[in-house]
Formats: sequence, C-alpha cells, structure tokens
Amino acid sequence: MGFFGNIFGKKEHFPAIDFSGFKTDMHSHLIPGIDDGAPNMEASIEMIREFKAMGFKKIITTPHVMSDYYRNTPETILGGLKLVKEELIKQGIEIEIEASAEYNLDDGLDSIIDNKQIITFGDNHVLFELPFMQEPRNFQDIVFKFQTNGYKPILAHPERYSFWHRNFDKYEELKSKGVLLQLNLLSLTGHYNADTKKIAERLVDANLIDFVGTDCHRIDHLQILKAHSKSKYFNILANNLALQNKTL
Repeated sequence: MGFFGNIFGKKEHFPAIDFSGFKTDMHSHLIPGIDDGAPNMEASIEMIREFKAMGFKKIITTPHVMSDYYRNTPETILGGLKLVKEELIKQGIEIEIEASAEYNLDDGLDSIIDNKQIITFGDNHVLFELPFMQEPRNFQDIVFKFQTNGYKPILAHPERYSFWHRNFDKYEELKSKGVLLQLNLLSLTGHYNADTKKIAERLVDANLIDFVGTDCHRIDHLQILKAHSKSKYFNILANNLALQNKTL
C-alpha cells in the first residue's frame, strides 16, 4: 500500500478464493434429524449440493455426540449416512461423503472411548469440542486418553472458547501436547462475535491452525462463507500449504 493509501486508510483487495483448494470439509452437521443440523433429508441434500457447487470434493460430516442432548452412536450416525448416500445416488449428485462425529467433552465421553465407540476419520483422527462456559477439569485427562488409545485429537473451533481469549499461550500449549486445532471459517466472518473473530485471526497469523471447517448447520452458513470469499484471512488460509484438509 502506498503513502496516500496509508493516509486515507485504503482497503486492501483480495480475489475470491476457490474453496476447492481446501478439498475436504471435515466439520458439518448434515445427517438429517439427529442433531441441531439438517432437520430433514431435503435440507441435507440442499447443503450437500451447495458444498459441491462451492468446489468441495469431499465431506466428512460430524454430528454432535452429547450425553445430555444428542446421544448418537455409530449405529445412528452410520445408518443416517447410508440414507444420505442413497439419496445422493438417487438424485445423481456425485461427491464423496463420510461420517465421523463431534464429541462433546462431557461425562459420557470416557465410556465412549472405553467401549471403543469412537468413529474416526483420516489417520485415526477424532474431532472433539468443549463446553463453552469453562475448561473442563478433565480436559487434559481426556486428551491423554485419546492419545494412549491411538487417536489423534482435533479440538473443534478453539477460537470460540472465551475462557482462553485472555490466555493466548494456551493455544501453543495445546499444540505442544499434540492437540490439533480446527478453525471454523465462519469465525473469520464475525458470525459469532467480534472477539471470536479477533482470536481466529490471531490463530491464523500465528500459524497454529491444522484444519479448517465450515461447521455448517444450515444453508445460510455456506452462503455467508461465499459472501466473504474475498476476505484477507480466507485468502491466507487458501494459500496455506500446511493445512491438512487436503490429506483427508
């Protein structure tokens, strides 16, 4: 930016990114009627059509597993995936789709791990999330348990946990302990709130992000992402060769 641009605060301009560069979306809620994502098959197929139109080659959808709300099991998740795949074939929509889950770190997660009820993806990866109010006391224990059972834990949307916003070193500590970090692209649009957007940008600037995901629950989430396709941070991520989405 030139001298006069600096004086008058001229905005930088970036091209619209090609979402196909990410290849795989690994965080979404597309299986009908089993969590707070797609309520029915029609909504599910509508979102999957949009993923394909945006250029994604593969979807790993991740319904919630929560002991109090969404008591999903491998049977409910994989059974739902089978129905979605059948409908995609019926409608002639060609896109690769798999299912895993987004495991909530609650009182039920210990037994899910013990009973080998985890649905992995990629190289034995498992996506998990935390409660939004405070860091769970057993957080480190669960991470250790994942790892000693051969899983590679990925923490979903770390930028959304406000209890870490004033302790940015925590993110580097997580990485040092082998926890991979998945950023929600929606966070960079300001969709959640300004603080979350700011932390998301800092995480990108610090090269701490391993995966990105849409965390798509409904069609307007994808429309928001398309509307922000010319953003600075979308461009940074689209050119980040270290992102692991392409490996899935």
